Amino acid sequence: MKQFFGMSQSGNLQEALQGLSSPQLIMLLSNNDQFEEHVKKLEELYPKIPSIGCIGMSYDTKVVEKGVGVVAFYDGVTATANVLEEVSVMPVKYIERLEKDVHEVNGSLNDTICIDFCAGNDACVLTTIYSVLKHRNISLVGGTGDGGKVSANGKVYSDAVAYALVKNNNGKVKAYKENIYQQMGNYRFIASKTDKANYILGKLNGVPAKQVYQDILHVTEKQILTQTFKNPFGKINGDDTCIISIKEVTGNALTCFRQVNDSDVLMMLELGDYKAIVRNTIQTIHRDFPKISAVFSVNCLFRYLLFNDNNYMQEYLHEMGTLGNHVGMVGYGEHYNNRFVNQSMTCVVFE
Repeated sequence: MKQFFGMSQSGNLQEALQGLSSPQLIMLLSNNDQFEEHVKKLEELYPKIPSIGCIGMSYDTKVVEKGVGVVAFYDGVTATANVLEEVSVMPVKYIERLEKDVHEVNGSLNDTICIDFCAGNDACVLTTIYSVLKHRNISLVGGTGDGGKVSANGKVYSDAVAYALVKNNNGKVKAYKENIYQQMGNYRFIASKTDKANYILGKLNGVPAKQVYQDILHVTEKQILTQTFKNPFGKINGDDTCIISIKEVTGNALTCFRQVNDSDVLMMLELGDYKAIVRNTIQTIHRDFPKISAVFSVNCLFRYLLFNDNNYMQEYLHEMGTLGNHVGMVGYGEHYNNRFVNQSMTCVVFE
């Protein structure tokens, strides 16, 4: 299979599509002002080609912040695209669509990936989708777009998740997740006074969460929202650490980007040697895939901001480019199988 990436920093869709012919799946990453117009135009130009889209930044060797990026797979894939609606209420209501698509693609762990763009309620969405994918051990990589909208096959949806099932007819596929954080000290907290619906973390070990965070890191209230780039919370999830980013300060509580429940055990995380971790990820992929056709990744917005602040983003894209054809999107939350993660990178590699 092969991967195409076209972009326009000014949002000119025709410019981004130059050179694209015979796509078998198209993924649109557009800006808020032109998203619906781009969805409609794309369907006119490539009718009946499976497609998904969302509002967000894209990249290959450069980042497209406010324009438009188009990713396409061709020459050796079987793909289907669809949508689950009412994700804030009951996405399982539409589960038959996914069951039908999985059957149609007839994929497996070694040759198929599910890529999703979500408009919200990620944890519930992933539990729903993975209830179907797990029966064939199909992995999932994806992320949350901006503006509460996604598209599938030429239609725009709100309160929905768009997904594509992609089967590599000429080789294997594998999903990866990268975490650039490690445990800080021996801090362990029991969460309480949480509000699951609004992702609010009220207290840690019985002390207001804002005060705990400030006392450990010696930061002002205003500094909390940028300090979380370096020091998010972590939650143990089996043999993995789930990163929990801080979204805003709410009184003496902290509102997070993912749900925290009463009695959850949290730890404080700190930024590791991210350059070495990225190099290790690349080496691991090279060991697993002597021949690479394409890499599609989802990087968290907070990673993007952190890398930019440290003048590393361009170097990062160059490093990932050594894998071959590497493109991706900047998400507001990353998806890896049935997990909704923050401040991470997830990707799928095609042989």
